[in-house]
Amino acid sequence: MKKILLIEDERNMSRFIELELSHESFAVTVASEGNSGLQIALAEDWDIILLDLMLPGIDGLEICKQIRSVKYTPIIMLSARDSVTDRVSGLDCGADDYLPKPFAIEELLARMRVVLRRQQEIQGDRLPVLVFQDLSLDPNTRIVLRAGKPIELTKREYDLLAVFLSNANRVLDRETLLDKVWGFEAVVDTNVVDVYVRYLRRKIDVSSENGYIQTLRGIGYVMRK
Repeated sequence: MKKILLIEDERNMSRFIELELSHESFAVTVASEGNSGLQIALAEDWDIILLDLMLPGIDGLEICKQIRSVKYTPIIMLSARDSVTDRVSGLDCGADDYLPKPFAIEELLARMRVVLRRQQEIQGDRLPVLVFQDLSLDPNTRIVLRAGKPIELTKREYDLLAVFLSNANRVLDRETLLDKVWGFEAVVDTNVVDVYVRYLRRKIDVSSENGYIQTLRGIGYVMRK
């Protein structure tokens, strides 16, 4: 069942869309305000986000920009504003499609099918996202998130994190990490692993109490909770 997030403040419109999409076997979650809609959009993975342009709180354009800064979830923008300028603004901020109100539900469903088909074609060549607890690494976009917040990593830090995520709950000694991240023929000391683990911890761990990379004295490291 495809998960749809509808961010729409007009109650009659949102109820109509929710009922119609539920009838078509979509799982629909509704948010009626911009700030809460943005939080829900970032907290979970959605197959499509249907986004009204004019909302209380944060407007649709700003929501779209913030989602696009960390996610590539398909977004169809819905709006009573039908000028060319409005459509261009919606598409330029990252929306996949722009549907002016009023619209026939059949047209919305058809556009959703197009977006889902396009997404399925793209995902056919996509690598799986690596996830541990609230930490995720998308090898397709190189976006790293913890609790929905993006984390900037250097290439070496990114490669090291990818190894830990791919081997969650598995103990890795320094030689193994050196081989996987720096290469078997790299002329560097194993102490460099300790240095980069320290760098990585500073960026991904909110505090020492909820750190994910644990040190096993005399052995190496393990990612576990």
